Amino acid sequence: MTFNVENESGVRFPFDTAQLAGQVVEAVLDEEACPYETEVNILITGEEEIRKFNLEYRGIDAATDVLSFPNISFLRPADFAPVEESEADYFQPDSGELILGDIILSANRIFSQAAEYGHSVKREFAFLIAHSALHLCGYDHMAPADAAVMEEKQEEILKKLGISRERTDVSE
Repeated sequence: MTFNVENESGVRFPFDTAQLAGQVVEAVLDEEACPYETEVNILITGEEEIRKFNLEYRGIDAATDVLSFPNISFLRPADFAPVEESEADYFQPDSGELILGDIILSANRIFSQAAEYGHSVKREFAFLIAHSALHLCGYDHMAPADAAVMEEKQEEILKKLGISRERTDVSE
């Protein structure tokens, strides 16, 4: 599994972002029974930069907490079977890994939402990675039933990793 994590925000986190992102994405992929080694690219950026990405790719002129750019157009969430039919479109030629997609996070939002929701920065970061990784696996939350599925999966994954909503250490 390859994780390319770039923090261009200048914001320092009280944990290893690449290690935590890797753990969370791996937990999501295990939960979704992904049969492939994968590649995920993660960019941590500032408020203005994520606003520009949101405007360019979604037509929304506002900052957000996370953006997900799946490489795969799933017919059904986490149904990886069709990717073998278009190997050149989905697999990294050098490593043979399935390219799941890209995640862009707002460093500022991670810290502000952690404070707003009363949990650790680590929990907020892990939650946003889990949320985005599920998007990379074909899930969405446009309909209430789909949102409920995503919410349940996110919470279960974080619970398995021992990352709770309780704020045990404000420096996390």
